[in-house]
Amino acid sequence: MTTTLQANKRNTEKHSTLTKLRNSGDIPGIVYGSAVENTAISLSEANFLKVMKEAGRNGVISLDVDGKTHNVVLNEYHSDPIKRNILHVDFIAVDLSKEMSAAVKVALTGDASGVKDGGVLQQALHEVTVTAKPTDFPQSIDIDISELQVGETITVGDIKGYAKIEINHDKEEVIASILAPRQEEEISTGEQQEEGMPDNVEGRETEPDTTKD
Repeated sequence: MTTTLQANKRNTEKHSTLTKLRNSGDIPGIVYGSAVENTAISLSEANFLKVMKEAGRNGVISLDVDGKTHNVVLNEYHSDPIKRNILHVDFIAVDLSKEMSAAVKVALTGDASGVKDGGVLQQALHEVTVTAKPTDFPQSIDIDISELQVGETITVGDIKGYAKIEINHDKEEVIASILAPRQEEEISTGEQQEEGMPDNVEGRETEPDTTKD
């Protein structure tokens, strides 16, 4: 079931007006995309946070703009780094019958056997870009690492159970590994290791896949 979010058209971009809008508990935004002209909107921050909690980062939302509804997904948002309140939201209207690309979080589940034996878990890939129809995006790609031993790795090719999506990464790309304690010590004392994408990246780009019907 698609979650509904109410919004209103917004006709001005004056800084004073935007400040007044935010001070009243609303946030400015924009919606564009499939069969929708760029439309400036405003909406309740409290309602936005509630709907996003229900729908999830890549969930399809029924955005009601002054009585006209659009199927949308959140493209990106901006928040105040100190106050943490939302400053602006960006929605993209989607065609539910067409595939699109978006980033999905990779979640490691379970307690790795290798960690219990003294190894150190290293997660190199925190999210993956996938292609799917808007309603088929998972909230996260969950990978059970319970049986992962010291010296073993999990790659993109090991991801199972997501038949409705296409993962746009090389199958050999490493998601996580268990390093022996000595390896971890060597890395922390001098060797440089490529960092993965942090979990708290704000906003994320989504774009329709124009190569497929």
